[in-house]
Amino acid sequence: MKRNISGYVDPILADGDEPLSNASNNAYFGDILDKRLSRRGVLKGGLATVIAGLMATKLPLTNAFAAQGSLSSPSIGFKPVAISAADNVVVPEGYRVRSFIPWGTPISGDMPAFTQNASGDDQAHQVGSHHDGMHFFPLNGSSTDGLLVLNHEYVEPRFLHAAASGLSLDRNGFPQHEDGSRDSDQVIKEMNAHGVTIVRIRQSEGGEWEVVQDALNRRVTAQTPMRLAGPVAETDHVKTKYSPDGTMTRGTLNNCAHGVTPWNTYLAAEENWSGYFANEDADIDRRQARYGIETRDTGRYQWHRADRDDEIFTRFDASSKGASAAEDYRNEPHAFGWMVEIDPMAPESAPVKRTHLGRFAHEGVIFAPAVEGQPVVAYSGDDARFEYIYKFVSSQPYQAATADGSLLDEGTLYVAKFNDDGSGEWLALAPGQHGLTPDNGFADLADILVNTRSAADFVGATKMDRPEWGAVDPGTGQVYFTLTNNTRREEGDEHPANPRANNSFGHIIRWQEEGSHAGERFEWDLFVIAGDHEDSRDLAGNSLDDDNIFCSPDGLWIDPDRRVWIQTDISESVMNTGIFEVFGNNQMLVANPETGEIKRFLTGPVGQEITGVVTTPDQRTMFVNVQHPGATTTAEEFANGSFSSHWPEGGNAIPRSATLVITREDGGIIGA
Repeated sequence: MKRNISGYVDPILADGDEPLSNASNNAYFGDILDKRLSRRGVLKGGLATVIAGLMATKLPLTNAFAAQGSLSSPSIGFKPVAISAADNVVVPEGYRVRSFIPWGTPISGDMPAFTQNASGDDQAHQVGSHHDGMHFFPLNGSSTDGLLVLNHEYVEPRFLHAAASGLSLDRNGFPQHEDGSRDSDQVIKEMNAHGVTIVRIRQSEGGEWEVVQDALNRRVTAQTPMRLAGPVAETDHVKTKYSPDGTMTRGTLNNCAHGVTPWNTYLAAEENWSGYFANEDADIDRRQARYGIETRDTGRYQWHRADRDDEIFTRFDASSKGASAAEDYRNEPHAFGWMVEIDPMAPESAPVKRTHLGRFAHEGVIFAPAVEGQPVVAYSGDDARFEYIYKFVSSQPYQAATADGSLLDEGTLYVAKFNDDGSGEWLALAPGQHGLTPDNGFADLADILVNTRSAADFVGATKMDRPEWGAVDPGTGQVYFTLTNNTRREEGDEHPANPRANNSFGHIIRWQEEGSHAGERFEWDLFVIAGDHEDSRDLAGNSLDDDNIFCSPDGLWIDPDRRVWIQTDISESVMNTGIFEVFGNNQMLVANPETGEIKRFLTGPVGQEITGVVTTPDQRTMFVNVQHPGATTTAEEFANGSFSSHWPEGGNAIPRSATLVITREDGGIIGA
């Protein structure tokens, strides 16, 4: 048996981050905000002065955006919880919380029990790792019986494998052999811990939720065969040795947030996928270079170096090795960066990558409320520094009786441009529009979509501070997006929609479309600027206080009563240190969209991210995900068997990502 040693790759790859790849001269959001403030006569006397001028004077909005007098303001009736650095979950008085379906929970097949010694094949029948975006699909309208569908963004190999015990591994390290190869079963286990879990759950008469063995239970992983659909399918961009006709690919990666279609299917986003690929070609074109793939012989987990010669592994080496693309995997990365549609009610159906929604680091996708006879509209953010926000509008109208995923295969993809007067416009990424012509390097629609970022660069979209989750207010139609942070924005690069240089704390933007959601113009403002007691402002222009200071807004969801749920993702590399110490562990808050009131609802255990939130239809059970508890464990601590978290089991257990089940003691509506 080969000996395991500690394996590492470049820190940027290891963290899942892309190297900066946007070299365009497009305007920064911070520049636009600076100009907007100057237009209103606000002096630049420091961040607090600038923010106060912006938030307290109110931005010039149309009546359609500002006047919502006929809508009821949602109630937020709980006592806020305090900041916490403890290794547990805290919810308000009068609420109950328990952990549920941690990584490794059996759901299908022979129901293999959780153990670190579980095989790669066992993992294909267990809940994946690093829980993220999530939705509850009720069965027959029930609030006590349904399918919970959740993403698994990535893995922490040191906790995944028993073979890692005793090695000096930080959160990004992995076991490898002395020759640099990796154990093939460990790689299969990591692939199968990625992807999506679909599991039937049911509430017992005693109120506890449990997994139900059911034919609908299944895993979608980094190995699952998938169909390509839309303008890019069957083009030369995606032809590979596996699929010479460009119609199929295998697997989905780094699934962060999600979306739910008006026809009740699930969309999984492919976010930081590019780091998984090696490519030793000297010349790498924009289809990969603009997404952070550089000439290198390494990938995030070195899957291409598995010690078994099999294309399930070698496809992660995108180097040109054959006489044509049909003889190697040079095009394999072009089959990633899409939104993946999964029908949870059809376990035999193949997932479909919908290419007209664009190719980038999709954080997730949100749909505007579907209107009979009108186009389907969906929004998505590109979660990387200085990247963009997009919108898709279908060509065909929504008809509830016949609607399906094909509506996402024809339409127009737009990218957002924010102006310093509070207006904005959607720029079409379509052949012949805004100079997207063969003469300018965009051959056709497929070429534009494979190169979505390059097309957005060309038309002049606004560079944003890492667009994350979005949500649509069901009452006003306003669209919200979290902009989590951007510490690489320098002085002078500020913009009205991205107002801070070295933006460590993030903010939330919102806009109102002109006319319908399919319109090409909008008006925007900032909903909250996150930060500590000094460098923050709420909608009323006040600093945040002990009950609601937060930073790095990420997850976002607006419930049917219009409460805005905000989740945070302070990086484990800085959590509870320096300027971030005041925020404690990651948390979830809830905001009133009318008044801007914000209260902290939940704090999580050590080293985690709070992500993914949904309720049952009756809003009396809430599901929330806790991702990577214990990620702050150092390499030395891990080697000594000492972990920074033992959540959810406690004692000496290894930490495991899991879902929270939250209810009120009086059986009432969550958050009210």
